[in-house]
Amino acid sequence: MAAEGQALTAGDYIVHHLTHFQTGKPKGLVDFSVLNFDSVAFSILLGVLGCWLLWKAASGATAGVPGRFQAAVEILFEMVESQAKGIVPNANSRKLVAPLALTVFVWIFLLNAMDLLPVDLLPLLWQWAYAAAGHDAAHAYLRVVPTADLSITMGLSLGVLILCLIYNIKIKGLGGWAHELVAAPFGNHWALYPFNFAMQIVEFVAKTVSHGMRLFGNMYAGELLFLLIALMGGAFSLSLSGVALGLGHILAGTVWAIFHVLIITLQAFVFMMLTLVYVGQAHETH
Repeated sequence: MAAEGQALTAGDYIVHHLTHFQTGKPKGLVDFSVLNFDSVAFSILLGVLGCWLLWKAASGATAGVPGRFQAAVEILFEMVESQAKGIVPNANSRKLVAPLALTVFVWIFLLNAMDLLPVDLLPLLWQWAYAAAGHDAAHAYLRVVPTADLSITMGLSLGVLILCLIYNIKIKGLGGWAHELVAAPFGNHWALYPFNFAMQIVEFVAKTVSHGMRLFGNMYAGELLFLLIALMGGAFSLSLSGVALGLGHILAGTVWAIFHVLIITLQAFVFMMLTLVYVGQAHETH
C-alpha cells in the first residue's frame, strides 16, 4: 500500500490485491515455512461446500421426475462416469476414481468461481474486520481465488501424482513397476536402464508441473485482468475521459465475467480429465 498521506497508485492497488494473508514473507521462490492462510481457508471452505452439495443431491434423489438441482448433478455424474469408463479400464479402480474425478471437478469449479466475485468485496470486508480488531487496515491482505495461488494448484497436482504412483504399484506390483521404470521406453537392456529411468522421472515431473501450472496460469491471468478492469472503474470522474473509463469498466467487466464462466468451467474440466488420463496411464503396461 502507499505510504500514509499519499494517494494509492494503480501499482499499489494491484500489489495489495495480489498479496496473501500469510505467515511471514517468503524467502525465495520456494519456502515451506510460509502458509497462505487465505488460500487454505477458502479451499477448505469450498471443499466442504462442494461435498455438501453432492451429498444433498444424493440424499434427496428420487426415482420420479427429478428437480433441477438433482437433474444437473445427475448430468454431471453421468458425464464424469462416461469419461472414466473410456479412460480407466479397470472397473474396480473406477469405483474410487470416478467419484474422485467428480469431486475434483466440483471443487476446482468452486475455487475458480471465486474469481467472479467483485474484486474489492471480500478484501474490503476483511479490511473493516482488521480495523475493528485494532490492526492497521493497510496491511489487511486477502486473496480469494485459491487456484490463482501456485502452492494450491501444485498441491492438487502432487495429490494426483501420489494417486498415480499408488495405482502403478497396485496394478503392476512393486516389482513390476520398478522393472517398468528401467525397461521403458527405450527397451529392456541393462545399458539402457539409466536412460529409461531418467526419462520416466522427467515424464512424472513434467506431467505434475504442467498439471498445476496450467490451472494456475489461467486463473492468475483472469484475476489480474479483473483487477485491471476494476482500475478503469476507479478512474471514473465527471469528465469525458472519466465517463468513458467508467462505461468501459461496466462493459469490459460484464463481457469478461461472462467469458470467464466458460474459462473456469473449462479449467475444472481439463484438470479433471488430466487426472483421469494420468490414472489411466498408471494401468497401462509397457
